[in-house]
Amino acid sequence: MSELKGLKHFYIPDEQSIYLLSHADAKKLKDWVNLCINQLQTLGYRDIELLGKGAFGFAFAGSAPDGEHRVFKFSRITLPQHVQDRLEEEAFMLSHIHHEFVPRFIEYQQIRKQSILVMGRAPGEDLEKVSLKQGPLSPRIIVKIAVQMGELLASFRDYTVNGEVKPIVHGDIKPSNLVWDDTSETANLIDWGSSVFAQTDTAGQYVGNNVMDLMSGELHQTNARLGDVYFIGEEQLNGALSSPRFDEQGLASTLYALASGQSCRYGSKVITPNSLGLPKMLASILEYMLSEEPQKRRQGGDYFFNNLHVLKNMVFTDDKPHQYIPLIPTWVSHSKDSIETVVYSSRKSYLRQQAILGEQDANELRYIDDAQFDRYYKNYLQGMGDTEKAFVSAISRLGKYPVVGGMAVRWEPEGIYVDSSLNLYDETLKNAFELAVNNVINLARAIHKSAVFKCCMFNAKNTLHIDREHENVPFIPEDNLFIPYELSKISSQKDDSRTHSYFEDGDDPDELLKLPDETIETIKQLNTIHHTGCIIFEALPNHLKIHNYYTLLDHNQELRF
Repeated sequence: MSELKGLKHFYIPDEQSIYLLSHADAKKLKDWVNLCINQLQTLGYRDIELLGKGAFGFAFAGSAPDGEHRVFKFSRITLPQHVQDRLEEEAFMLSHIHHEFVPRFIEYQQIRKQSILVMGRAPGEDLEKVSLKQGPLSPRIIVKIAVQMGELLASFRDYTVNGEVKPIVHGDIKPSNLVWDDTSETANLIDWGSSVFAQTDTAGQYVGNNVMDLMSGELHQTNARLGDVYFIGEEQLNGALSSPRFDEQGLASTLYALASGQSCRYGSKVITPNSLGLPKMLASILEYMLSEEPQKRRQGGDYFFNNLHVLKNMVFTDDKPHQYIPLIPTWVSHSKDSIETVVYSSRKSYLRQQAILGEQDANELRYIDDAQFDRYYKNYLQGMGDTEKAFVSAISRLGKYPVVGGMAVRWEPEGIYVDSSLNLYDETLKNAFELAVNNVINLARAIHKSAVFKCCMFNAKNTLHIDREHENVPFIPEDNLFIPYELSKISSQKDDSRTHSYFEDGDDPDELLKLPDETIETIKQLNTIHHTGCIIFEALPNHLKIHNYYTLLDHNQELRF
């Protein structure tokens, strides 16, 4: 961690929609998933489903012959062996955990070169998904999660091996790694890929009585894994020796994010814990645990664990719906098909404006592969203020909803200006989505540097694909290929809002791209027709993706449009 430059271009990708893959890559993925399902069925498992995929592997769920629900993690066999070995290390750590709030370890096995970790499946849904559906969770539920996870982490601190205390660090506590069972109102902690035995205790003293351990080089470099930078604390982020403090920081970040309806810890200076309707005791604890001062963070953590019994005995009235006023308008639309949203934003130019980057670093931004950079520019957040980080995260959170449209935020000396067209395709998510939009606006209001941020949100399922044999021939679309568009419910010929084209400020500031005059001229013609939407051309060497979303507002102009 001390050499940040080496890490800057190491991106751990989230799931990429299958609709954004080329036909050949999509087929490879489907074939591989079907192969895994067939293998599990051969072993006697039923009702197999793909839970998720990441940089290191895939996770499936299924039922054993005895009816027990299980989870199977497959490592990617294309990865280097030392990376594949991380699944075995995860299995080793999980085998040490025996607690009601952790799904049990079942077995680790290798079939040919394929490593598989088998474990119990926690009932319910991960708390990131619950949060996206409900918005900020009720204070009663936040306290319940705090107590359960507090008791779990307390047991980790006292863990012993052969009579020797060896505290366990999970290393990646965040909402998506907590599975919530709404029926029993219990949380389970999952995904042990970042877990290690702690090198130091809560007081910062080396763990272990063995003199040879204390003299070894292992205590001069951290054994900690990075975890999600949107939730881990400063010590873990900066490469400190692993400590149970890491997990109390992750828990504080998680509780704050769930209580505020965000997807990171960084907004706490603007949307403060004391403003979330939590019991004053817990709000103050979170205020301390999320402080910039290390001593206050430790005091908050100690107070939390020393007073778990008080939090556990709190009594609440019935949960009440969150009261709010939408800060900007959003619309609810309807579609027969499901929407899979992908966000494209002016993130690079925004980071150039906000981050404290050297000239060399700024130039490096030009050459990062765009599809990777779309979500995985987290290391560049190092130079930004916490509120800017929270704003970028809040924009990304909008893309987790079935929404199409766009937003442009301009910071001027006299205030912020927001142009937006946000169309949500699921009425049941309206309250949670509007609260997420409110967070974007509140965080934007707290930023005081002149800047512009733009983002487009489109349905990945509408992405058009064109292939070519090699780079020396043009992309030729098939005769039946066309860019779809929708008609608004009511024709609107007069445009009272300001037309906002992505290219209106001149050359594209993000890809450092200059469009041909013919394309600019076509965009200008489109801007004379009252419409909303976006089109993005993403060109790879032999594959072109056309992302699009258009709604025609002036029905009289349909033929020309």
